[in-house]
Amino acid sequence: MADRVAKVVKFFRAGYPSYMPSTGYVPLVALLPRRLSDDEVITITNELAMRRHRPVSTADIGVAITRITNELPSLDDIERVHRRLDATGRRCA
Repeated sequence: MADRVAKVVKFFRAGYPSYMPSTGYVPLVALLPRRLSDDEVITITNELAMRRHRPVSTADIGVAITRITNELPSLDDIERVHRRLDATGRRCA
């Protein structure tokens, strides 16, 4: 029984987001999908804004997110980057 509990705890800790505080551990947060941090959105936006040769597409945003997170991007994260690009005056396709 203790072995099973240890395996469940290990599973939750493996998926626990690094941006969450280590105190007040909430195991169910480990099951939530990853979300870009504000700093990551800024980094991706700056990277995409430096490309001046064409408008930025949704695919460009998705590739940039995947490059940083090593995960498929969520529609919410793509939209956050898209809104930030719009706010900076960068043309999106």
